[in-house]
Amino acid sequence: MVPVDMQQEDLAKPRLFAISRIDSALENCRRVLDHSRRIGLPVAFIRTLNESAFFNRATPFVRWIEGFEPCRNEMVFERSSPSCYSCEPFAALVNQSRGGIVLAGFAGESACRSTLVDAFRRNHGVAYLCDASASHALDDISADEIHRAVTKISALYGEVYETADWIEQTHPRKLGQGKDASG
Repeated sequence: MVPVDMQQEDLAKPRLFAISRIDSALENCRRVLDHSRRIGLPVAFIRTLNESAFFNRATPFVRWIEGFEPCRNEMVFERSSPSCYSCEPFAALVNQSRGGIVLAGFAGESACRSTLVDAFRRNHGVAYLCDASASHALDDISADEIHRAVTKISALYGEVYETADWIEQTHPRKLGQGKDASG
């Protein structure tokens, strides 16, 4: 499971990268993370760090969102470009793993979409949890409209799930029936 950009920057209104309608997505991310930990699915947190005023290590906004702090047995990767694959150690990990990745987090229109395209190009399976993600508004297009479009486009590059459906399909009793946790 790959929680993307679970950082205070995404909550810090009125900062530029704050996501206006994040509450529902965060709750679903919490459910996915709890489920992943409960069934023993590896968790690889990935976050943005750069030299700008946003996602800068020197600011408090780079910290993890409360409740989304990685555990000692979980991986943490850092990147400076939108795609999770821009982090070489992350790309190497996914290249060596047999299953796909489960993607949730922020922001749908940038990090999640870029990662989906890169995974597709590498023949890596991705399960994108659309309701455990949220997007920013762009110009005169609302965040909800952008996220609906991102969800539809994502289906071209991977499997798109609602959180409840993915959790149900990856419940341990289901995994024994031929399904892997990536969807």
